[in-house]
Amino acid sequence: MDVAVCLVAPCAEGALTAVDLVRVAASVFLGILFLQSGIDKVVDRQGNMAWLTGHFAKSPLASQVSAMLASITFLELAAGLCSALGAATLLLARSRMLSSVGALLSVAAILALFFGQRMAKDYAGAAALVPYFLLACGTLALLGSP
Repeated sequence: MDVAVCLVAPCAEGALTAVDLVRVAASVFLGILFLQSGIDKVVDRQGNMAWLTGHFAKSPLASQVSAMLASITFLELAAGLCSALGAATLLLARSRMLSSVGALLSVAAILALFFGQRMAKDYAGAAALVPYFLLACGTLALLGSP
């Protein structure tokens, strides 16, 4: 399949535009971010569990660490997988659906992480999530626009 790229209008019918390439790049970014994070939580579950148990020890969520770890692991893997596969479908089928689902799951994952950081009173950790949140929201908006 030949893929034409057009960075300056007017573009030939079916050519990938600069906006299309940004959509792909943002989806790849979210795919890498959440697949790496989710896979790490699977591979090093005990290490993550130990760190999170200490992190939430003095918060109202202290008794929920195991359930939270399972939930965020699932959410991150789903966000990463949908985003990564979505980047491929953006290129090959010009479909934005899977990338949009990935971006939406990414927003949900970051909100869950942000909530946890705030509950643990780790304000610096919560602040570090803001750029990722803005990227995920921007990606969601970009995927939904013409």
